[in-house]
Amino acid sequence: MSSKLDQELVDEVAGVEDAPISTAAVVAPAAPGAGRRTSRVLLLALLAMVGGSMTLVFFGMGKGAVYALDVDQLLASAASSTGKRVRVQGRLLPGSLEKRDSPCEYRFTIQGSEGRLEVHYPQCVVPDSFVDRPEGGVDATVEGSLGGDGTFVATQVMAKCSSKDGYKEYDPKTHQMK
Repeated sequence: MSSKLDQELVDEVAGVEDAPISTAAVVAPAAPGAGRRTSRVLLLALLAMVGGSMTLVFFGMGKGAVYALDVDQLLASAASSTGKRVRVQGRLLPGSLEKRDSPCEYRFTIQGSEGRLEVHYPQCVVPDSFVDRPEGGVDATVEGSLGGDGTFVATQVMAKCSSKDGYKEYDPKTHQMK
């Protein structure tokens, strides 16, 4: 059977070689200047997309671009910030961290350069690096809302790593903070 298929293939190839070869163009040549026009359109579209993206980045964020307020900034705008979701950063006041077991809640105070903010965190887990050190130096960022009584109710607590805060450095030789 394979010899019959081989012969048919040989006959077909021989027939194709004898066929006239057409030299007509398959695609019509482009009009003069058509390539430049297409390039300009693509360039304008690209510039419009980049311009739109930059406009969104610079003007679209508005007040949402503020990552975290300082304690003093929040206290200065307490009237307008009450009940709104904000992030506040400050330093944990040494000796202020307390934990209540039933219901589970942490209470502590963070301070800015001038003011202090009492924080209630109604959850049982805080970051490992959020510890009350007598020498201080624990920076915290809390997210939540300011109540009408001036107490901040946090939904999230974040602590800055003490080895990177510029105040203390761990010495592996002595196993001490210096």
